[in-house]
Amino acid sequence: MSFPHMQRLFSVRRSSQGNPVQNIRRFGSCLVLAGFVALFTSAAGAQDDLEALEEQATRAAVLRVAPSVVQIQTVGGLEKVGQGQGAMLAGTGPTTGVVLTDDGYIISSAFNFAQKPTSILVGLADGSRAPAKLVATDRNRQLALLKVDVVALKLGSLPVPEFVPEKDVKVGQWAVAIGRTYEGNQPNVSVGIVSATKRIWGKAIQTDAKVSPSNYGGPLVDIRGRVAGILVPLSQQQSSELAGVEWYDSGIGFAVSLEQVYKMLPVMKSGKDLHPGVMGISFKGDPLSGDATIATVRAGSPAADAGLKAGDKLVEIEGQKVERQSQIKQVIGPRYAGEEITVAVMRDKERIEQKMTLVDKLEPYQHPFLGILPMRSPRSDADGVQVRFVYPGSAADKAGIKAGDIITSIAGLPVKRRDDMLESLAGLKFQQKTPVVLKRGSENLTVEATLTGIPEFVPEKLPAARAAGGAPAGARPEVGLLKDRKITEFENNYLMYVPDNYDPNVPHGILMWIHEPGGYKDDELLARWKAHCDANDLILVAPKSTDANKWLPTEIGFLKKVLDKVIADYNVDRTRIVAHGYQGGGSQALQLAFQHRDLVRAVASVDGPVTAQPPENEPIYRQAFYLTNAAKAQRAAQIKAGIEKLRQFKYPVTVKEQGDTAAQLTPDQLAELMRWVDSLDRM
Repeated sequence: MSFPHMQRLFSVRRSSQGNPVQNIRRFGSCLVLAGFVALFTSAAGAQDDLEALEEQATRAAVLRVAPSVVQIQTVGGLEKVGQGQGAMLAGTGPTTGVVLTDDGYIISSAFNFAQKPTSILVGLADGSRAPAKLVATDRNRQLALLKVDVVALKLGSLPVPEFVPEKDVKVGQWAVAIGRTYEGNQPNVSVGIVSATKRIWGKAIQTDAKVSPSNYGGPLVDIRGRVAGILVPLSQQQSSELAGVEWYDSGIGFAVSLEQVYKMLPVMKSGKDLHPGVMGISFKGDPLSGDATIATVRAGSPAADAGLKAGDKLVEIEGQKVERQSQIKQVIGPRYAGEEITVAVMRDKERIEQKMTLVDKLEPYQHPFLGILPMRSPRSDADGVQVRFVYPGSAADKAGIKAGDIITSIAGLPVKRRDDMLESLAGLKFQQKTPVVLKRGSENLTVEATLTGIPEFVPEKLPAARAAGGAPAGARPEVGLLKDRKITEFENNYLMYVPDNYDPNVPHGILMWIHEPGGYKDDELLARWKAHCDANDLILVAPKSTDANKWLPTEIGFLKKVLDKVIADYNVDRTRIVAHGYQGGGSQALQLAFQHRDLVRAVASVDGPVTAQPPENEPIYRQAFYLTNAAKAQRAAQIKAGIEKLRQFKYPVTVKEQGDTAAQLTPDQLAELMRWVDSLDRM
């Protein structure tokens, strides 16, 4: 209740009429209310005093650390940093840093140097300015170490701030984010609290104070003016200087503990860049909630050298128990390449402990390829994979494997279903000699195949993937043309076409058509795709953007939810989920695939450039790309660069040359695309 309202209530009570007893009671009530008013007035005064004290404490904290906060000017370098929708113009405006040592070492955010500037100038708190050089970069926590020559420039001893031990940073305590961007002699300040610790896989303090390019590289300090961390943009999904920038001023900001910076300072002083540590293992299931059972171990990785195997379950890292994938990331995330760690795994009922030294990178992974397509007809015996087609010139072809053979083992591991075979291949290496056991009629044969890479050509003709049959009797989900479908939390809707002969016993692929600017007409879309879906066991899904003229990056979440819904309602072949689009729709398809590799296994992009850095190729995620190229198209150079980047990462990329001008696929080209989609379960 507000004070004016209490005043009005009291005045009404005072003017009431009635008998003496009632008046006495009312008078007593008025005295009680008067007491409340006095108490409220006193509390209001106390609140004013408290706010004044809070302001004084904040100002004192800023003044204490301000001499150690420097302004940084960068000159020259790249005009634009990043690619496509994530690209940013690289400005030369001032940024922020913090003095680490009195002899001139300064720490800042790597974001501030993403444009690779040709020169760096540091403005000290006393108004003096000095050139600086970039000594080293921490690629794990996205920090940059600078050095000013205080001796040559006669700057004397630089002021070093006091830091807060990481263990003393508590959720709920005051947090003051400081930059020196707008005026060299006046820091800019944002106040909040510490909202979480050990975020971004154990690397960062989280704060709700406003954090943005205006204070990236500056300190996050406590109410005593001690530095808790250095403000940087970070992301759980990506690891570049620009990752996490989209959250600026959102109430979600991050700071790297200054204690951790000092721990790695001797290495960075030597001029050595720091990189996140990699073990070389992949897991099944959801990366947040999935368990810690190893799906694949990269050949030549620290994990492989330590003897870890697919099927092992990680139970402990450096003395910390782990049960889920997210816990593993939390333990490994803060660690650097070159660090030795001890891991424990359970193999059957045996506990095995091994040491390994983390590395900064692995050689680009290339999925090994035997050279077959499997039959998709349901088999009651579930004993092996029947060969549908053998690629000419492939390892299978050279080893004498034929269509109709049933593969029962590869590399000594039993094969009952297609997924068993995919997992076995994921643990093997390119050009590895591999024993393959198969049945041919009544014979059991063993052959040796030298695995190659997945081919980029599209077979000219493929045999049927399953025996022909009509739609089964009994209950089925909805089939036919399904319009105006919705996902609860989104404005968008989508269209589906499910073949009339849909058989719930037969896994169907998904072709998600992501429209170009201008949208699509339902009848034209159905006429283009119906026959292909009927012939190839495909479900067509056509989402619509909120604005028909463009897709927004935020609508990736809608596209994922649509796929989740279709997978939940229908029997879906996870190896044949394809995102396909033209121009802007093609670029959106690529973004969807990069962000959700566990869902989208292939992309067909027509005149749509790669606008983001592709993720590294990994054993557990099989992805393939079908891209068109036209010599004189507006985006030709960008498309060509994207193709080269994908091939550097050893992805199979099929390129369709369209001559001089980019256009939608012709009927013949569309037929080739369908054969490409039909062959995505190749092994």
